[in-house]
Amino acid sequence: MHNFYGEQHRVLQQAFDTERLADRLNEIIVLPEIPDMHKSFIENRDMFFLTTVDHRGFPTCSYKGGEPGFIKVLDNKTIAFPSYDGNGMFLSMGNIATHDKVGMLFIDFETPQRLRVHGIASVDKNDRLLESFIGAELVVRVTVTEIFVNCPRYIHQYQRVKTSKYAPRTGCETPQPPQWKRINAVQDVLPVQESGLAEKLGGAISPEQYGELVMKGEG
Repeated sequence: MHNFYGEQHRVLQQAFDTERLADRLNEIIVLPEIPDMHKSFIENRDMFFLTTVDHRGFPTCSYKGGEPGFIKVLDNKTIAFPSYDGNGMFLSMGNIATHDKVGMLFIDFETPQRLRVHGIASVDKNDRLLESFIGAELVVRVTVTEIFVNCPRYIHQYQRVKTSKYAPRTGCETPQPPQWKRINAVQDVLPVQESGLAEKLGGAISPEQYGELVMKGEG
């Protein structure tokens, strides 16, 4: 991993006299594959942050959540996770199709602890794992390039309250569609299979009314 740092990093490391420290950390914590201790940590998460890059070069940071265990470590180089029903923009999934390099940040807010992953991603709507992810539309596989722990001292400690009612889970009915699909301004552009959905959810609402629901945590 001789190219882990670029010139832009070296300039700052030299300015703050951390170049030797940075090289030592690269030697001892940055790994090319997933050790068992990290495998367990990843598979026990119920959320992570995913970074991708769009066609303009802008990074997109996305929160991904599900039941604990919705992320699978298939082997010491491969992580897989589902893409659930979203807002139809497909920002992260579309970005991967163009720029396959991704970053993943896993955090345990209770301990606290965090882990970073850099890898090469692919998206497949016919992946053989699709059926094993309840409610998934697509499956993402990430081939790990680098994995490393980060100092957790600035992580604020939070306690998990409950799983989102929208998170797909085994043995439960499909969760009801999100409230934003009731917004009157999107009724004419919803997918055909979702026409009439607003009435089933209680009627169409304005963007302002949806904003009020979000503020209450009901979005």
